[in-house]
Amino acid sequence: MTQNYIGTKIVLAWSQEKDGQSGYGVKYADGYTSWSPTAAFEAAYLPIGNVSHLPDYQQRVIGERAELNDKIAKLDSFTNTSRFAEIDSGDQSLLREQLTHMRAYAAVLNARIEGFDLPL
Repeated sequence: MTQNYIGTKIVLAWSQEKDGQSGYGVKYADGYTSWSPTAAFEAAYLPIGNVSHLPDYQQRVIGERAELNDKIAKLDSFTNTSRFAEIDSGDQSLLREQLTHMRAYAAVLNARIEGFDLPL
């Protein structure tokens, strides 16, 4: 059976050319290294800074915040489009409520991250 998948992982990456094409060298948690073209890499990953010195759970919280902030920005932008204005008012209301809860969730993640011992 064919189905779609969505994945989330934290990787270490650096700018790297291969055969004259810009891209990223990528190192996975298990040590496997690969190369990815810029467009494919940037479509799949969000930058979270160098967090390799932090415990795994703190890295995951910082990654979770980056993903959530990306979703908040996209939904907020969508609510200001003509396409949003064309959808059912009930759906508009639910999307606005969703955005409110996403922002509250982000505030909780921010409070957690403030408690981490992060260098300035």
